Amino acid sequence: MGQITVVGLGAGTLDQIPLGVYRKLTNHSGIIYTRTKEHPVIQSLENEGVQFESMDDIYESHDDFESVYKNISEVLINKSQNEDIIYTVPGHPIVAERTVQLLLNQNRCDVEILGGQSFIDALFTSVKVDPIEGFQLLDGTSLKREQIQYRQHVVIGQVYDAMVASDVKLTLMEDLPHDYPVTIVTAAGDPQYERVETVPLYQLDRGFEFSNLTTLYMKPVEEEHLHHQFQSLRDVVAILRGPGGCPWDQKQTHESLRRFLIEEAYEVIDAIEEEDDDHIAEELGDVLLQVMLHSQIAEEKGYFTVDDVIRSVTDKMIERHPHVFGDVDVESADEVKANWEKIKQKDGLNQF
Repeated sequence: MGQITVVGLGAGTLDQIPLGVYRKLTNHSGIIYTRTKEHPVIQSLENEGVQFESMDDIYESHDDFESVYKNISEVLINKSQNEDIIYTVPGHPIVAERTVQLLLNQNRCDVEILGGQSFIDALFTSVKVDPIEGFQLLDGTSLKREQIQYRQHVVIGQVYDAMVASDVKLTLMEDLPHDYPVTIVTAAGDPQYERVETVPLYQLDRGFEFSNLTTLYMKPVEEEHLHHQFQSLRDVVAILRGPGGCPWDQKQTHESLRRFLIEEAYEVIDAIEEEDDDHIAEELGDVLLQVMLHSQIAEEKGYFTVDDVIRSVTDKMIERHPHVFGDVDVESADEVKANWEKIKQKDGLNQF
């Protein structure tokens, strides 16, 4: 079984890599494989006679990054069957390096990891932020809206080119204003090539040269931009019910709110009959408010929370749709119908 030694090249210049790593690379007599040659350390080492073979051409032969990374890892594993090899990556091998994770999750060769400064250290130095405040590191090549925690510092790596930047921009614009400030950091920590520029979100993919050393940074988003998120509604209801909140909301109980839930449901039906989408959205919001108030009242008494409400309906939907989610125990259709009839009779909803 061969061995692959994965070496991190750090976030910037040759001066930043450990002496042991430098000697490991310069004393190697053969070719060193590298994910990309687009790194200042590679250029410096080539000037000292170190020979590199990059995987840059593999990027051009696939339509998605996961296929690229799998191809690179497979090439490296095959080469290691004949000799022990060195493979270099930007930054630290364990930080934002999918190819390294693929190598670690196979059993056809041994993998050794050698240090290298992570780009995270240099990035936070560049933007002058203490990460202890809380941050989230995300992959720009596979960014999903539901992943992003806007109330923390957000770092988005792997923004190689304008195409990835465009995808990131469109994802962020689902939640943020078009002119929200985003900071582009390239070659963080490199005294010669470091570039830090803050631009409005809509300009993120315009007029900027991206590279393997480009990372995006956003400070925690102001609450006023997050009113469409569930947590904001939950916080508002808790404040209204809490000390110094609204006297009307504070005195409500499950019993006192019962008629409002029925009234709001009727208003949703009226909006549907009017075929007014904006009105439907507004009235559904009023129904949701009733759910939140009941959940907050229960949470204050220690009975249940809105998390339990959501978990209950999620589990129920999964259980009732085994053809979609798998074979699980399902409440029969007759039982569902019988329960609904009881609810209608109890609350005077027989007209439905």
